[in-house]
This record gives sequence, structure tokens and C-alpha cells, in this order.
Amino acid sequence: MRTAALNRSTAETKIELRLNLDQQEPVNIQTGVGFFDHMLTLFARHSRISLEVNVNGDLEVDSHHTVEDVGIVLGQCIKDALGDKRGINRYGTSFVPMDETLGMASLDLSGRSFLVFDADFDNPKLGTFDTELTEEFFQALAFNTQMNLHLKILHGKNTHHKIEALFKATGRALREAITENPEIKGVNSTKGIL
Repeated sequence: MRTAALNRSTAETKIELRLNLDQQEPVNIQTGVGFFDHMLTLFARHSRISLEVNVNGDLEVDSHHTVEDVGIVLGQCIKDALGDKRGINRYGTSFVPMDETLGMASLDLSGRSFLVFDADFDNPKLGTFDTELTEEFFQALAFNTQMNLHLKILHGKNTHHKIEALFKATGRALREAITENPEIKGVNSTKGIL
């Protein structure tokens, strides 16, 4: 089984994270930021991974450190769980409609880190979640997973729907990319490594 766990403690956050890429349960998210918990739960369900996250962050400041640091730790755990990436599809793309919104995620588990983020949010805050932190989370996730991640809202109005479409699309694209394909011998790269 492709699993990883990490405890990370800084002056700003204490994070315990466990994941299993080959199992769908349990999913248990406790970050102290309700909207972010909802998004991470959606991400886990749509990527069909088991994800447990427990965070004690400096929410008296704001939710920035919590959201960014979870992205860092989640990315590191995905990278660790994938190991040498033998036999995986490597690429994944998903379009997700969410009522009036259409979101897209396309990714490559290339070993190279890059984020292209094309989304605007009219509502600056959803609950205690600052919506500008959506990009911060995905930046941390992409760089620590060492993947190319392209995210785009093709159209939409509602900020909740836009962010939810991005999390769902990223989860679905990740599931496609991490799926082991018996037709792929070794690593899906002419370089021989990812």
C-alpha cells in the first residue's frame, strides 16, 4: 500500500497528517477552519484516498499559516507515498461543473514544481477562510508534491462554487494520475525517472 504520515511542528502550526493512496477510508479532517475542512474532505473523496488531518494552528492570527502548512505537509506525504512512481499514469485532467461554475484541473506528477492559477473570487471570505488562501494552498501542494498543476475557472459567479470545483477537479485529476496502469512498464517517462 502507498501510505505516508508526517507530524510537522512549527511556532505557527502543529500538523498530524496520514494518507493512503490505495484506500478510501478513513477521511477525518480537523483544521479548525470549517470551510477548509469541507474542501479537504471533498478533495479526499474525489481523489478516493484516505486522509486524516489534525491541525492546531494560530487561528487567533488568521487561517493563513494553517492553510498553507497543510498544503506543504499534504504535498510531502503524496510525494512520499508515490515512491518512485513506477507504473502510474502520471497525468490527470478533470473538468468539474458546480451549478453555474465550471472548473478545470490538469496535473503532471513530473518531479518538477509549477502552479498556474487562473481564478478570481468576488467574495473575500467564506466563514473564517480567506478565499485568497485557495491559491496559497495549491501553490504549497504543487511545490511539495513536485507536480505541475494548472487550475482554471472557465466560468462562474459564486465563490463557494468556484473553490469547490477546483478542489474536486484537483482530487479527480490526482486520482487519474496516481492510478497504477498495468500497461505502463517502469516509469512513464523517457528519462526513466520522475
